[in-house]
Amino acid sequence: MNILALDTSMGACSATLLRHDGVLFARQERMTRGHAEALMPMVADVMSESGVALAALDRICATTGPGSFTGVRIAISAARGLALVTGAKLFGVDSLTAMAKQALATGIAGGAPFAVAVDARRGMLYFGLYDGAARKLDGPILVAPDDAANLLPGALRTAVGSGAATLAEAAASRGALIAARLLDLEPSATELAELARESGETVPVLRPLYLRAPDARPQAQAALAGR
Repeated sequence: MNILALDTSMGACSATLLRHDGVLFARQERMTRGHAEALMPMVADVMSESGVALAALDRICATTGPGSFTGVRIAISAARGLALVTGAKLFGVDSLTAMAKQALATGIAGGAPFAVAVDARRGMLYFGLYDGAARKLDGPILVAPDDAANLLPGALRTAVGSGAATLAEAAASRGALIAARLLDLEPSATELAELARESGETVPVLRPLYLRAPDARPQAQAALAGR
């Protein structure tokens, strides 16, 4: 099965082609903006290097969020468009699960449950709980650090992601000691492609997972004019 995976949900842009023989062709670059301009050249690169034609794609995948509103939409829109052109099936997974898969590969879990915590700004975290095999136990949810700390199981000793230190501080105030690791961890299309291969499932449509309302609000004048 040939799988093309895309991620633009947070602070990186990545595209990976997982070929039917298991060989990976990947591009990833950290960036705070410019995902829309960077993504398709990455796709072109991995397709060219792999020797796989667009028509030979079986799955096209995207992370569905949470993350930045614009970023989440970029990968989903690209995946939808490519699926229409190629006839490939769609697959999606939330950004935190892709991060958990990547964290597992580093060996930080040690077979114990761990948390993924991402700084969602405004004093909030995108939060998820995973077992020692990176299987989802809870989340992703948008939650205050103190409330996230209350959700931590007793056996949990590790948190990863840009919000891990904040979570560890909140846990310490409750007498729980957890290590904040991989603070620069970002979702990656490589882990997404591997999740798609392991799952074998598809979805009819990819839908964004935002968890919070957008910051942008229509101006009152524009809202009235639209009535």
